[in-house]
Amino acid sequence: MLRPSQTFKVVPSLPPRIAPLRELAYNLWWAWNLDAVDLFIRLDRDLWDQTFHNPVRMLGAIRQERLVEAANDDGFVANLTRVYQAFSRYMNADDTWFRRQTNGDLQDLHIAYFSAEFGITESMQTYSGGLGVLAGDHLKSASDLGVPLVGVGLLYQEGYFQQYLNADGWQQESYPDNDFYNLPVTQVLDAQGNPLMVEVDYPGRKVRAQVWRAQVGRVPLYLLNTNIDVNAPEDRVITGQLYGGYEDMRIRQEIMLGIGGMRALRALGITPTVCHMNEGHSSFLGHERIRMMMQEQGVSFPVALHVTSAGNVFTTHTAVPAGIDLFPIHLMDHYFTEYYRALGIGREEFLRLGQRDSAQGVSFSMANLALRLADHVNGVSELHGEVAREMWKDLWPRVPVEEVPITSITNGIHPRSWISTDMGSLLLRYLGPAWIERPDDHSVWEGITRIPDEELWRTHERRRERLVAVARERLRRQLERRGAQPQDIAEASEVLDPEALTIVFARRFATYKRALLLFSDPERLSAILNHRGRPVQLIFAGKAHPHDNPGKEFIRKLVHLGRRDDMRQHLIFLEDYDMALARYLVQGADVWLNTPRRGLEASGTSGMKAAANGGINLSTLDGWWVEGYSPDVGWAIGHGEVYQDVFYGDEVEARALYDLLERDVVPLFYDRGADGLPGRWIARMKRSMSGITPRFNTLRMLEEY
Repeated sequence: MLRPSQTFKVVPSLPPRIAPLRELAYNLWWAWNLDAVDLFIRLDRDLWDQTFHNPVRMLGAIRQERLVEAANDDGFVANLTRVYQAFSRYMNADDTWFRRQTNGDLQDLHIAYFSAEFGITESMQTYSGGLGVLAGDHLKSASDLGVPLVGVGLLYQEGYFQQYLNADGWQQESYPDNDFYNLPVTQVLDAQGNPLMVEVDYPGRKVRAQVWRAQVGRVPLYLLNTNIDVNAPEDRVITGQLYGGYEDMRIRQEIMLGIGGMRALRALGITPTVCHMNEGHSSFLGHERIRMMMQEQGVSFPVALHVTSAGNVFTTHTAVPAGIDLFPIHLMDHYFTEYYRALGIGREEFLRLGQRDSAQGVSFSMANLALRLADHVNGVSELHGEVAREMWKDLWPRVPVEEVPITSITNGIHPRSWISTDMGSLLLRYLGPAWIERPDDHSVWEGITRIPDEELWRTHERRRERLVAVARERLRRQLERRGAQPQDIAEASEVLDPEALTIVFARRFATYKRALLLFSDPERLSAILNHRGRPVQLIFAGKAHPHDNPGKEFIRKLVHLGRRDDMRQHLIFLEDYDMALARYLVQGADVWLNTPRRGLEASGTSGMKAAANGGINLSTLDGWWVEGYSPDVGWAIGHGEVYQDVFYGDEVEARALYDLLERDVVPLFYDRGADGLPGRWIARMKRSMSGITPRFNTLRMLEEY
């Protein structure tokens, strides 16, 4: 492989009048402030799309002549000045929610939020799905609230995979290389002006990681990368792919995240009061906190364990044992023999902290480790809290299951990141800026009732029309890439109907989510889709894990069903589900469909995003929907039953889903008044928006944390 002899960084020469664009580009505040995004779109809409909505890369690629034109455009400069002033007020505000709650008394409080993935914007491939997007929304709300929080993660050279399908509909993966110098991240420098490095011991060697910083509003996110020349080739790939490789690679990544992350904070002069583990991937940070305290305070292992646990929080997002990272004991011996000696404890005591016994033998569980090293543990919905207490009750053998010390804090969304420009403008007109400033205030959302039905419906229709247009264009590009027949490519511009009832299913294609439940009876479904005068259409999107062949088979079957003559105009699968596509889907869907087996979906947040945009949820009673559902805001598939025979349960719930569509959902959508509006449907939209959004948002979530 050829290696560059020199690296050149191209920096745009911004005229002084538009110089603030650079500061805006490097602060991800723009990701949830559409006025800032509009500035970059106004510079060059095509280039904005070509650079995958990355303002840093865009400013490095734009023509100098265009920058000069913008600097001489008084209208553009005035708009930039207005946006930059809003940004400056936001960054310098001293009356944040956190300061008001604490009267400024907790100046020394530092919360370190560790996560293997952060989904902040589609141009930063540091996320795979819901866990990462939740982490990104967590940072955004921490910034809005003024919470003294820093994020800690890994900066992946390739990130998560991009999905494409072959001619048979089988998922393929590609891993584009990330150019950090063209991302909204900056190198952290030490006191001598050199890149800040941290060092972590691996067997027989030391691995170094460079520290990068992404600024998320007021919140810094520190990301570690090992792809540097001083490391051996096998260590440079530790931060290669998110969730890449098998057990050996995963343990090396998680050592760097937990232990390396703690050492990065120390190198930055940050002593966290609280370490929040978002899932178990970062659990090794508990060991490192103990080691640091023993070294710095001269205390014993038991004392350090007791003291540091009081400041550790563990949030589990897993509802099934198969979702927990487990490492064989021989790997733990390989990577930690020297480490547990540094802790002054023996092998058995060290392994006991994460030990899990099962029919497959003894292994080391990252979740068990987090549970034993954190005094505060929570699931991500009320039902998930119950499931988690049952899952881990054996760790507290003499405690009744209902008293197992695992609570729940239900997930939420960051509304400004997900509500469309059209809907946001409508809300601003009738609710005022309070929906932005206080999205968790129920009294604010009661103002939804004041929005005229026609205005709300036309706003939603524009978003559905936009979704259909985007879906057609994406489908056309998919077919061209696969080498489809010209006739099939031409027909892509005719699929879907901008006025038809649009049902969206978009999520990870894990088998328990039952993406094919709706297709249990294809003939009955075909009759629903092709009903004369009441057409229905389906848009599916989602990725299967690269090693999940059953999930890939679900996608393949779905694609083949979409080729049937009676379905091809009503059913499409869109490749490469990411945050950019997710926005179109949640903003344009009439119905958001979710069909997990009960007890297996820890929370879910996509349905919350759809509800905030006027979409109505149709879901089994699992995750957050157990708390969000009422008959006047959406539909429930079944009554929360759990079936011993899961295949029988699938059959029962598939019939219930068809019944709901035929008897309730479709008739309600097409029940139009003399004014042509679906009055009862709009009333349900309003109740859904006003009832769900103020409850299921990350500001409320952080306030609970």
